[in-house]
Amino acid sequence: MAVGKNKRLTKSKKGSRKKAIDPFLKKEWYKLIAPSIFTKKDCGRTLITKTQGTKVASDGLKGRIIELSLADLNLQVNEDFMGFRKIKLCIEDVQGFNCLLNFHGMDMTRDKLCSLIQKKQSIIEGNVDVRTTDGYIVRMFCIAFTDKQKEQAKATCYCTMAQSRAIRLKMVARMSELGSKGDLKTLVKELITSDTGKQIEKDANFIFPIKDCYIRKVKVLKKTKFDITALMEWHTDDGVDVGAVVTDTTEETPLVAGSGGRL
Repeated sequence: MAVGKNKRLTKSKKGSRKKAIDPFLKKEWYKLIAPSIFTKKDCGRTLITKTQGTKVASDGLKGRIIELSLADLNLQVNEDFMGFRKIKLCIEDVQGFNCLLNFHGMDMTRDKLCSLIQKKQSIIEGNVDVRTTDGYIVRMFCIAFTDKQKEQAKATCYCTMAQSRAIRLKMVARMSELGSKGDLKTLVKELITSDTGKQIEKDANFIFPIKDCYIRKVKVLKKTKFDITALMEWHTDDGVDVGAVVTDTTEETPLVAGSGGRL
């Protein structure tokens, strides 16, 4: 085809290619601040596009769910004991470049859960919805496995349906007591410090021996209305400085007869 016949071929392609711009130039980093019940406050960074026009960066951050290992949040605990716990934290408020996190849920890693499941035993699971004293509705899941009795020669240790229901009632009763006796902060402290599974094992031991009992999962179903004062209570240290003990250095004067004192 001759060049002069088609006028489109002679036109330059100016503006057809846009310059490649690095998308990270429009981003900025925010610091994640964990609640004070964990030993490590600065738990990571998150990325968000900078504020442009009516699209505010802080609005895009609120509601984000951060999943962290409990061993990373609590540096003092044994990693083998708490490394399988996953803590979900939700960004509730943004102050400057700091994102204040609040508890959103707890889970167990898949490899730990798969390592507990074996043949020739029964799995018992239970769940219950509890309301804390500060208005949160939390759903708690529990899992346990049947165990052999002492000096048992039989290879299997299956329980009956009646025994399974009775153990499930013990699970529900213990979890309901744990969740309803305090606020959400107290519940989270109990979950990460105390061993509720061992208490359930003791309660159900007379029904059928069980082992490897854990609070498998915790989900926050309903939250209260956002209150900045309640959120700051999660991020303030519980320790209160009451000062040093002051000793009384005043010398006691001896009682004098006739001054009203008793000799």
